Amino acid sequence: MVRIRNLDFGYSRRVPLFQNLNLALDRGHIYGLLGKNGAGKTTLLKNIVGLAFPWAGTCLIDEQPAAARTPALLEDLFFLPEEVYAPALTAEQFVAYTAGFYPRFDAGQLYGYLQELEVPRGAKLNKFSHGQQKKFMIAFALAANTGLLVLDEPTNGLDIPSKVQFRKILASALSEERCMVISTHQVRDLESLIDTVVVVHNREIVLNQELDQLAERLTFAKGAAAEAPGAFYSGASVGGPVAIRPNETGAYSRVDLELLFNALTTGDAAALHTYLNQPRHEPVQ
Repeated sequence: MVRIRNLDFGYSRRVPLFQNLNLALDRGHIYGLLGKNGAGKTTLLKNIVGLAFPWAGTCLIDEQPAAARTPALLEDLFFLPEEVYAPALTAEQFVAYTAGFYPRFDAGQLYGYLQELEVPRGAKLNKFSHGQQKKFMIAFALAANTGLLVLDEPTNGLDIPSKVQFRKILASALSEERCMVISTHQVRDLESLIDTVVVVHNREIVLNQELDQLAERLTFAKGAAAEAPGAFYSGASVGGPVAIRPNETGAYSRVDLELLFNALTTGDAAALHTYLNQPRHEPVQ
C-alpha cells in the first residue's frame, strides 16, 4: 500500500534527516513505528501522508504520489496528529460537517466506539478534557474506515483504562483491507497491539519485521539464561538480567519490544542487524 523508495528529506539542506530511505507497508497489518525523540517519526509520517515533500525519491500510496493529495487518495486516508484540534461542535455536528469526506464512514461504529471509550455525545468537543478530545478523534478516525490510518502518539493524554480500550477497539477495527501505522515513544502501549514493528534510527529504517518472525529468530531471555555468553544485547530489569539471543532451540518467547528497541538503538547493534537481515534457512528434515 505504502511504498517509499530512495527518499531524501530534511528541514535544512545542511542537515538531511533521511537519506536513501526505503520502506514498504502493506494492508492487513498494524505497524508500530518506534524511534528515539528527534529520530524523525513524525516527519516520516508526514511524508507518508503527503504533508511533507521529499527532496528526492518517492512516497506512494497505492502507486499514487502522497504529496499530490488527490481527493481519491484523501478519502481513503486518515492522519491523526499528536496534538488534536477540537472545534466548538457536538459529536453530531462534527459528523455532519466532516463525515462526507469519507465514503465508508459509519456513524454507528463511531457512537459504539464513543460508548466504549466513555465519551459523552451531547457536549461540545472544545469543552472536553484533552484525553476526551483525543478519544473522540480516535473513534472518528476508526469510524472513517479508510484503507490507511496513521496515528501519531495516540495514547498520549489517555489514562490506563482508556489505553486498554484503545488497544481493544483498534485491534477489532483491523481488516485485510486496512493498513494502520502507529507512532509512539511509549513502547509498552503497543506490545499487545501491533503485529509488525518498524524502528527508525540514525536516519534509516533499521527494522521492519513481523513480531512472529522476530519470535522465531530471537530468544528474549531472563535470569540465569540471560547471563550465558553469545547474547546480541544484555541489560538489567527489576526482575534481574535480560538479554536477546539467537533462537537456537525453536522455542517461542514473547518479544520484549522495549528490550529490542534498546538493542537496536543503543551501542553496537551491528551483529543483531546482520542476523535479522540475513535469509533464514529452514532446518533439514
